[in-house]
Amino acid sequence: MIDFHCHLDLYPNALELLPEVERRNRFTFAVTTSPRAFLATSRVFAPYRHIHVGLGLHPEVAQAKAGELDQLVALVRQATLVGEIGLDGTARFRHTLSLQRKIFSAVVAECAAQGGRVMSIHSRGAEAEVLATLALHPNAGTPVLHWFSGSQRDLSKAVELGAWFSVGPAMLRASSGRQIASQLSPERVLPETDGPFALHQGRPLMPWDASEVCGTLGGLWGLPEETVREQMVTNLQTLVPTLA
Repeated sequence: MIDFHCHLDLYPNALELLPEVERRNRFTFAVTTSPRAFLATSRVFAPYRHIHVGLGLHPEVAQAKAGELDQLVALVRQATLVGEIGLDGTARFRHTLSLQRKIFSAVVAECAAQGGRVMSIHSRGAEAEVLATLALHPNAGTPVLHWFSGSQRDLSKAVELGAWFSVGPAMLRASSGRQIASQLSPERVLPETDGPFALHQGRPLMPWDASEVCGTLGGLWGLPEETVREQMVTNLQTLVPTLA
């Protein structure tokens, strides 16, 4: 299976999980929360050919990790995948929005300067602003909006910008998530888990649990589950042909 957004380095037993993730998933996008985490995780995960580490600076830790901004920008040159980056405008993190904006704008601009990157993007509570930043940098690459929860207007704008979406089991358990997913083009969607933070029955979703979305998406799209599975593989090969 494919998991296009998980925090593999943050599972309590991450090192023990690696061989099973490698065996069960054909592609796992291990997003990171800071440049230092990206460097450390890249070294540890290097032996696993189906696990791909993204360069990130998570908006929730913008204040704590702001000193790594220069390193973040410098590392874009060597990173094939960028994530998790973005903005969080929810009440808990709104006080750091100005700093978040500085970081997000800088990394998106550098992605554009380096010819574009595939970017896994957090946009909770700040969807319109994330999309406005992406619109200012049309050559930044392909944004993949992780667990998107914006308005109908935001969704239309995202589609207009050519965004992709990563959708997980936790998102699809909510009626609002299913409503958004039902409107997505099957050709622009990839599975995710957001583990270990996304849970199912009190336990963290595992990277191979991303496969659970295929049945639900099939129901929403009027497609057989196996057709959705095949579409996910085709989408991966389209988006990251050199890695898939």
